[in-house]
Amino acid sequence: MGDAGEGLVDAESRLAERLEEREEEKKRARQIARSGDPERARQIESFRLARTEMQRQLDLATQQARRQQLSQAIAELDRRITQLSQ
Repeated sequence: MGDAGEGLVDAESRLAERLEEREEEKKRARQIARSGDPERARQIESFRLARTEMQRQLDLATQQARRQQLSQAIAELDRRITQLSQ
């Protein structure tokens, strides 16, 4: 029973982290949208949504090769989001 409790606490902490990350991404997107460049804001939102989907797939992936591909794709999306946010 102890292991199940640890898993639940671990899942809750991951969920809290994800919610904080998403809130921060939304704040950045709003700041960029206010700056007057709607195309840039659209690209960032598109990358953010793609990253969310890739993360979901990574959480479900069992094969190591697929997990590596998804991790690399997420890193690339993070790089592009950061580049556009500056």
